[in-house]
Amino acid sequence: LGQKYFHGELGLQKDMRKAVELWTEASELGSIDALFHLAESYYFGKGTKEDKAKSIQFYEKAAMQGYVLARHNLGWLEWKGNHDRAVKHFLIAANMGYEDSVEAIKRMFMRGQATKEQYA
Repeated sequence: LGQKYFHGELGLQKDMRKAVELWTEASELGSIDALFHLAESYYFGKGTKEDKAKSIQFYEKAAMQGYVLARHNLGWLEWKGNHDRAVKHFLIAANMGYEDSVEAIKRMFMRGQATKEQYA
């Protein structure tokens, strides 16, 4: 339902704040999808005030519960500052079958930002 409000689908008026409220409630009930959508909302400031730190907390919670795109996004967020952590996140997502993470690791390796030792 949060997605429907966020995008204004099924005849519902677009209401990003309502979507964030619904995702917050759903996350408290255990929805991993809701955690991911909250991470995105806080990261981009859609439906709520932008809060990168809070966004990362939601990405981490979703990633710890197996949400592969959250894990991949954590890799991107780490890429600029901590290549080692970025590779670790990408490797986990790649091992879960996420092809974009495989490509990210390749790019890091080609740029000298990842080493063969990190693959072991």
